[in-house]
Amino acid sequence: MDELIARLVANVGVDKAVAEKAVGIILDFLVKEGPPDKVQAVVDKLPGAQALIQAQQASDAGGGMFAMGGLMGAGTKLMAAGLSMGQVQAVTKEVIVYSREKAGEDAIGEIVGAIPGLSQFV
Repeated sequence: MDELIARLVANVGVDKAVAEKAVGIILDFLVKEGPPDKVQAVVDKLPGAQALIQAQQASDAGGGMFAMGGLMGAGTKLMAAGLSMGQVQAVTKEVIVYSREKAGEDAIGEIVGAIPGLSQFV
């Protein structure tokens, strides 16, 4: 994940902690909303991804006003982490591009296609 985090810091202009939090939110969203077998296969090809997902799930355990799910819930969490709407889209695109590089176009295409509304962000 260090490569992806560095790309987010350089290309989107967010600090490292925000980039790590954002990647955790996005990956956790994919785990919850995407086809489980396909998402897990991608996560397995992204070293360090599972740790970021677990950190996000631990932070979500508190619930509260950010307990909503789906695409809107993920967007709300990303903005609460300190991203602007433009940065949310830029970070999401960068995570998807990185995932395509590591797991392949077909795997990512199937996941994006299976989650309603996600294609408009990538």
